[in-house]
Amino acid sequence: MTYASVLALSLSAFAAPAFAEGKGLVGISMPTKSSARWISDGNSMVDQFTAAGYDTDLQYAEDDIPNQLAQIENMVTKGVDVLVIAAIDGTTLSNALANASAAGVKVIAYDRLIRDSGDVDYYATFDNFKVGVQQATTVVDGLKARFPEAHPWNVELFGGSPDDNNAYFFYNGAMSVLQPMIDAGDVVVQSGQMGMDKVGTLRWDGAVAQARMDNILSANYTDKEVHGVLSPYDGLSIGILSSLKGVGYGSGDLKMPIVSGQDAEVQSVKSILAGEQYATIFKDTRELARVTVGMVNATLEGGEPEINDTSTYDNGVKVVPSYLLEPVPVDASNWESILIGSGYYTADQIK
Repeated sequence: MTYASVLALSLSAFAAPAFAEGKGLVGISMPTKSSARWISDGNSMVDQFTAAGYDTDLQYAEDDIPNQLAQIENMVTKGVDVLVIAAIDGTTLSNALANASAAGVKVIAYDRLIRDSGDVDYYATFDNFKVGVQQATTVVDGLKARFPEAHPWNVELFGGSPDDNNAYFFYNGAMSVLQPMIDAGDVVVQSGQMGMDKVGTLRWDGAVAQARMDNILSANYTDKEVHGVLSPYDGLSIGILSSLKGVGYGSGDLKMPIVSGQDAEVQSVKSILAGEQYATIFKDTRELARVTVGMVNATLEGGEPEINDTSTYDNGVKVVPSYLLEPVPVDASNWESILIGSGYYTADQIK
């Protein structure tokens, strides 16, 4: 069975039936438009909620926490029935959600876990630990393919934003693959920078990642070669690659290090095809939107949403019932069948 047919079956499982207009108002709070994936998430949800008979109020907070809080409070005042929230900082919403709960508003955490609140009803996301495992696995596979004679491999580590709960799952998943190799001496982190307190990148900022990579290269690689970089997100990967290219990697005899990523953003897919970024992790936002619509339907109709995880996501107050979707690694060998074959992108968008 092809990936496209598997995806079609998966999507059909969450297809929302058609309803008359006016089923309810859904407030959708997204963190920022600076990442293409959040624009795609927002558009997918508006399309699918509208098709299912809901009105929507989509707001982007542009990575400003007070702005997101104000937008959520305004949605509650306007009388939304459900809030779907991708939090900027998952620890800052407790009071706003308490007010929402008091008004009878259901809350679904979208992609990022909302912490320190008992007023989160459900969580729709991807298997974030597996994302990290897949990212590290693409790095290791690339190291074996591009640097078979190098031993040990020099690898540097980047993490996501420390205020995003997902960043820890990505990092821990990746380190479940890399730490045994570090312990065995097969991988060396020449900078010594390990742990989210040292490798985290606030707000997933590519410029911050590029500056840190510049510093790592100048301090640790004047007489050594870096072979790989664990990057948890395409936006960071682009910054990291700019730093590497700036000192000559990818030209002459200096091979481009293996750089991972996440979200299959257009710029990074093009970078993979150009032989720069090695791989990314694809998370189909259409599928996540479909799951979320299904959760809203069941919740507002007094039913029980489909859940496949009731143990992983403890937000500090409660274990939030969750639905975890499967991420898919993408590289130069399979990008077309997965990204074009599924209809997520058109060939013209990539080429």
